[in-house]
Amino acid sequence: MGRAGLNRKTALATATLTLAAEAPDLDVFGNLKDPVFGFAHHRGFTHSFLGLLLMSALVVGFMYLVWRLRGRKTKDPNLPPRWGLLFLFSYLAGLTHLLLDFTNNYGIRPLWPFSEKWYSWDIVFIVEPVILILLVGGVALPALLSLVNDEIGVRRQGPPGRLAAGLALAGMVGLWGVRDYEHRRAVDALEARSYQDADPIRVSAYPHAWNPFQWSGVVETQNAFATALVDSAIPDVDPDGQMRIHYKPEETAVTIAAKKSYLGQAFLDWAKYPLTETETLDRAQGGYLVRFLDLRFGDPDRNRRTPLSASVELDGSLHVVSESMGLGSRRTR
Repeated sequence: MGRAGLNRKTALATATLTLAAEAPDLDVFGNLKDPVFGFAHHRGFTHSFLGLLLMSALVVGFMYLVWRLRGRKTKDPNLPPRWGLLFLFSYLAGLTHLLLDFTNNYGIRPLWPFSEKWYSWDIVFIVEPVILILLVGGVALPALLSLVNDEIGVRRQGPPGRLAAGLALAGMVGLWGVRDYEHRRAVDALEARSYQDADPIRVSAYPHAWNPFQWSGVVETQNAFATALVDSAIPDVDPDGQMRIHYKPEETAVTIAAKKSYLGQAFLDWAKYPLTETETLDRAQGGYLVRFLDLRFGDPDRNRRTPLSASVELDGSLHVVSESMGLGSRRTR
């Protein structure tokens, strides 16, 4: 964004945009307390429209401090800092962070604290290789050309790379358009059929990393969830024949107690297709382990423990003993 032209409007624009685009992820420091707390607060306040006001103020305040410590110096004395404009740029950069997180299937809570509802577009993978290639190319190619120009003695006026940066951003928008179209085809194919003679209640399709036409389909019916691969590249889109059916477990006092725990409530608030598994622990005083899984990010038939799976341990009286998120845990008793 800076290379595309905003660095021509005010000094310190590129540095401010860079810091502001990363600032929402300061919530990762919640993991220092414990992984359960970190998960519950991830993509919360700092990823909301209201929270971005505070994030922008912090970034601009930090840039003002740096500017004062440097003796109020900038690379171009004729382009002084415009602090109001830098605050606007900072908020705009924060919005791009929210937009990028919205495009993947983890989601964001942009209306926090007024609403805890999660929103996601589900069209690109969490780490999207094509976008990375576009953005790195938009920065690297002008730098290489600048080195060549220096070698041959050609001098440019003003910051380089405006065209390449603009093309990189346009390429991202174009990629989103392709992915959205293919995503709609995959979802329509999943909605168009029945599952063990049951009509779907909810249908979703989630992207793969390298193949823009490969989707992981998840379907909810009255009594079960179905998962299948969908190839949107073929003319007659149809879910893969190797479909997996996961029946909804019966609700028990054990699962209800686990769902009422701090982690259980946070997980169910975030998950779109949650499944639970209950294991009776081999102890003299009894106890249970309830595992939580979201079918967006794991298949219970293939891998029980994933970075986005959770578990709650209960004693024989159904009191919470410990909570685990991914590979980390915390004891409550």
